[in-house]
Amino acid sequence: MNSSASGRRFFLKQTSQGCAALLLAPTLLQAQQAVATGKRVGMIGLDTSHSTAFVKALNAPDANPSYLGYKVVAAYPQGSKDIESSTSRVPAYTEEVKKLNVEIVSSISDLLKKVDVVLLETNDGRLHLEQALQVLKAGKRVFIDKPIAASLPEAIAIFEASKKYNIPLFSASSLRHIKGIENVTKSQVVGADTFSPAVLEKTHPDFFWYGIHGVETLYTVMGTGCQQVVRVHTDGTDIIVGTWADGRIGTVRGTRTGKHDYGGTVFTQTGNLILGPYGGYEPLLHDIIKYYETGEVPVTPAETIEIFAFMEAADESKRRGGSAVTLEHIMAIAKK
Repeated sequence: MNSSASGRRFFLKQTSQGCAALLLAPTLLQAQQAVATGKRVGMIGLDTSHSTAFVKALNAPDANPSYLGYKVVAAYPQGSKDIESSTSRVPAYTEEVKKLNVEIVSSISDLLKKVDVVLLETNDGRLHLEQALQVLKAGKRVFIDKPIAASLPEAIAIFEASKKYNIPLFSASSLRHIKGIENVTKSQVVGADTFSPAVLEKTHPDFFWYGIHGVETLYTVMGTGCQQVVRVHTDGTDIIVGTWADGRIGTVRGTRTGKHDYGGTVFTQTGNLILGPYGGYEPLLHDIIKYYETGEVPVTPAETIEIFAFMEAADESKRRGGSAVTLEHIMAIAKK
């Protein structure tokens, strides 16, 4: 074997004449060079299952044509430094994406030199403002996975930076595409009840970490306009009751016992609709690709900020023993 091919991979292919031909498998560099300029995706954070799910979908040899040729070409693996459930995933996920032609880099600055757009997948919302600022300053569009931040003020700061650098961005849960939601006509919705797991993580406010899935499902069908919330809390369950300005009621049940699942009921002027089961990551990925192409966001900054005010108001209601808390009050505190 020629020494210049050292470290390269070879494989056998059967020819039409019945003999085996020795072919050179594409190198990582060749695979990356095959990605059209403008379609190179960089990933920040390999500490969540979302990371590997997105890479597998985009980098598959038979990737859906609707992904328009976007490929993850590089990743910065460092996510949370102190959330064990996240940090423990990094080594295995790093090896997994390397097999899919993803280059592992040592810093976000190195990543930004190699890519056109970014998936910010770090599981730890406390890091998102710092990480997103680097991406925005580089002039690149970025999707920020849930939670967009670990506090309402930081969520507001991210959108203010987005405006400052004139780079639109969005954040969303894949539960915005739960089965059945495509049958909902928002103008006919008179109320909704949703549910999701609400596992607690000491580094994040209660619903920010995982209960946000149920909250985003609720907002997808109800829209913005919640005025106040009341929260009922036990060790195994949380229920948030939101009252909208037009009198509609929306509730979120966050579970920590029993079988974890996602779903809900939407009450409309013409009948009730059942939400569920979970529909996977790919519908959200289609939203992300469309955003990369157009700069148009499927979830507005105003809606995401209200979602975080809703969750923070629910925490304040818990601190007050279940008293009603207005979102206006919470926003006033956050803006200070």
